[in-house]
Amino acid sequence: MIKKYIDKLFGRDRAPRKDGRPTIYGPDKHPIRREAISKCARRTCEELQRAGHAAFVVGGAVRDHLLGHVPKDYDVATSATPEEVRSIFRRSRIIGRRFQIVHVLCGQDVVETSTFRAQLTREADPDNTDEHGRVLSDNVFGTQAEDAARRDFTVNALFYDPVKEEVWDYHHGVKDLAAKKLVMIGDPALRYREDPVRMLRAARLAAKLGLTIDAKTEAPIHTHRHLIENVPQARLFEEILKLLLSGNAVACTQLLRKLELHHGLLPLLDDALENKATGPFALAALKATDDRLRDDKPVSPAFLLAALLWGRVENGLRKHEDSGQPSIPALHSAMHEALDEQRVSLAIPRRFDATMKELWLLQPRFLQRGGQRPYRLLEHPRFRAAYDFFELRARSGNAPLDIAQWWERFQDANADEREEMMVEDEAEPKKKRRRRRGKRKTEGAAPGAQQQAPQGDEE
Repeated sequence: MIKKYIDKLFGRDRAPRKDGRPTIYGPDKHPIRREAISKCARRTCEELQRAGHAAFVVGGAVRDHLLGHVPKDYDVATSATPEEVRSIFRRSRIIGRRFQIVHVLCGQDVVETSTFRAQLTREADPDNTDEHGRVLSDNVFGTQAEDAARRDFTVNALFYDPVKEEVWDYHHGVKDLAAKKLVMIGDPALRYREDPVRMLRAARLAAKLGLTIDAKTEAPIHTHRHLIENVPQARLFEEILKLLLSGNAVACTQLLRKLELHHGLLPLLDDALENKATGPFALAALKATDDRLRDDKPVSPAFLLAALLWGRVENGLRKHEDSGQPSIPALHSAMHEALDEQRVSLAIPRRFDATMKELWLLQPRFLQRGGQRPYRLLEHPRFRAAYDFFELRARSGNAPLDIAQWWERFQDANADEREEMMVEDEAEPKKKRRRRRGKRKTEGAAPGAQQQAPQGDEE
């Protein structure tokens, strides 16, 4: 009965119309109202249409509104060229080298505005694809219908006109959303060869939106997944980061493993999840990131990447310690090896290195609870992040839970309570310990003396 209703409402024929025209849904056929669209996106479309150009909110924002979600940002597609868009909006700037787009600014809001693009195929331009079929450039202006066909999935090829409150659908995206299906536009095998990143995007969107990948869309993934090796590492890392910071990282990684797309991308997905010692910590890090994103809390990509690589760092540390190397030099060696090994398959930008290394180097210091060392650690700028890292390890069975609980109490304790909590360090001479205690006692008894605990809550 539901299927019949959907077919009646959205049409039965899945093939695009031969005349290249879209199915247009009026305001009585969909739930999107112009008031729900960001003011900047509405203004951009209105001004472009007033100047005689076609202009629509496009892609993910339309898809999310139809699903009842709040979009993170808005994109506009238009028939106007970048120069024409720039001439209409005083507060705008043209960006990009290969394909120019315009950022239209309204206060703090930015709307990315692009000209309709045509898709270049191997048949149209044989020199525009590599030996694997990957399209090297598709930076040619086209019509709205061509722009829709160039997009990857039907649910991303939807256009919304905020002036008339109409949804324009060239490839049955509305029907596929209603059926909770993710369907590739065109021949999936060909589209994956043109851009292998679409396989990763399929996993991310399906997990994020709760969609099922259509059987015809999924089938070529199992035979074309090796093509991901041909994608430039910078672009591949960008897509992986989107996946990990999607708010559904756990579901995304599970789907990647089901599709066998995880091999060679991240040590987490290759071996950490299967390692009894580090797998629970890796999953806990992903879940903690998902939870923070759902609560609109800030997340650190460097923190998550450090957590995902911790398994390799820890294994390298044990190897070097077993060979007789002191702990700190062994940790340094393990860190450099883990990062170098990772860059062979997926290069992590070096801007993350400093934070990741600090988090790793601070982990052994949580085991030191005597002398001045706990106080110095509290004063470290990365203490809070490093403690969260250690506490997450402890809850996952990768670090002593009692020590994590000790640090939780130590942060909130007053000076006297902290002194009582000190764990004697056998490496510290007894004479030095007595001298340190006597000095603190004298300072505490001085008239007007005020003891102040070091502040370690800096994020």
